[in-house]
Amino acid sequence: MTGLLTAGELPPGFSYPAPFLRVVRLGLTNLEPWQVLDGHLLRRHQQGVGTRYPDRRLVVFARRGDNDDLACWDLDRGPGRVSVIHDFAAPGWEQRADLPGFDAWLRRAVEDFLAFE
Repeated sequence: MTGLLTAGELPPGFSYPAPFLRVVRLGLTNLEPWQVLDGHLLRRHQQGVGTRYPDRRLVVFARRGDNDDLACWDLDRGPGRVSVIHDFAAPGWEQRADLPGFDAWLRRAVEDFLAFE
């Protein structure tokens, strides 16, 4: 998978966590209903989230295909924290989950994959 956000596109001080890069390198990017984003889709969602939620510092990395949920690193909640937000919700109503990190999100994504039909 190519097309992740470049260092120049990422917020200052943020870099992708090693476990995330490993998942991408191994091609474990389609855990239906979740999909790790890259390229044009990643940039479109990143720009949209920045426009819709300008008071939040979010770095989008995955989208749930059966609804408008996005998984994002939430720089305001602490190092490595992941928020799942419902994109297009009114500001203040978007938060769906707060997870301690990428590993917790990945476990949840695998559970969603196993339950999804």
